[in-house]
Amino acid sequence: MNGGMGKRGKKPRRVRLEDIATKVGVSLSTVSRALSGEKGVREDVRLRILDAARDANYALPKPVAGTKVVLAASSAAMIDYVRNQFTLYVLEGIRDRAEAVGIEIVTRPVADAAEEQRVLEEARLDEEVAGLLFLTVDDERMLAATRDVGKPVVLINGDDPLMRLSSVTPCNRSAAQLATEYLIERGHKRILFLMRPGRRTIVRRLEGWRDALAQHGLPHPDDLVMSVDDWLPELADQVISDRIGQRGLDFTAVLAAGESLAVGTMRALERAGYGVPDDVSVMGMDDLPQAAFLSPPLTTVHIPAREIGMTGVDLLRDICAGSPALPRRVELACHIVERQSVAGRRQDKAEEA
Repeated sequence: MNGGMGKRGKKPRRVRLEDIATKVGVSLSTVSRALSGEKGVREDVRLRILDAARDANYALPKPVAGTKVVLAASSAAMIDYVRNQFTLYVLEGIRDRAEAVGIEIVTRPVADAAEEQRVLEEARLDEEVAGLLFLTVDDERMLAATRDVGKPVVLINGDDPLMRLSSVTPCNRSAAQLATEYLIERGHKRILFLMRPGRRTIVRRLEGWRDALAQHGLPHPDDLVMSVDDWLPELADQVISDRIGQRGLDFTAVLAAGESLAVGTMRALERAGYGVPDDVSVMGMDDLPQAAFLSPPLTTVHIPAREIGMTGVDLLRDICAGSPALPRRVELACHIVERQSVAGRRQDKAEEA
């Protein structure tokens, strides 16, 4: 062997946050907050952490080029804000996370094309605006205009079907699949899905309902899907009442794509003389606070609304700081909250349907 060839040197170990924390004598979370620019770290401690990171050649995050983020809220988001508060919790998450990391949120309503163009042009020209968050946007024309704004954009509670914009949503498809699986495990086979069509997020929930039924070899005909024109309890009440009047009780469970529709379903069943969950199980999606105070309290799927807002802010910061530029679709996990509106299926007329 040629004596001139020595052993290859070992590749230096990558510096980790734990190494910096140990050197400075602070917690890992303190290092993380200091390097990301969050509040709550004393200035002298922050400077010591930054010095230690530079000495160790740790790759410091690039500063965000701007101090403001424009939050453009669609008319659909504002209607939801007034009616059932889901948007309220998303906005709380956005506000709290932005405050923690020192970003100013400037909210702009976007109800039509003229307002959208005005908001986009203002954001494009304002050098302090680092990027934009768009809340509950589905309209393809609006998405197309937003893709060309020239600054980072993250969609919140909506997605870009062409994957040209990054987005944060709950995993609506798996959430509905979890809910349907939950009902199937309790013996239900005829499960109505009650929805308001129009948004891709709700179509994902419909797909999850179908996924679960198909995986168990259960029929999922179109006549098990009931639609209403708006997220109003009285509309759900009417459509369920009409079905019972025309067909009798040909189902044992209802999965409502929103909790306001679950409320209307329970009203219709009660007026028709059926009990929840003794005769029909009812399940909702969202887990808004009022769900726990229904009679009976509603079993539902918890949608992490605050976390959606917080994650949207973090994702936009990452993009602004130079993280990989490929658009990302971030979906957050959901989970079931068990209460008293679901029970095992009993032998009844629906079994014979």
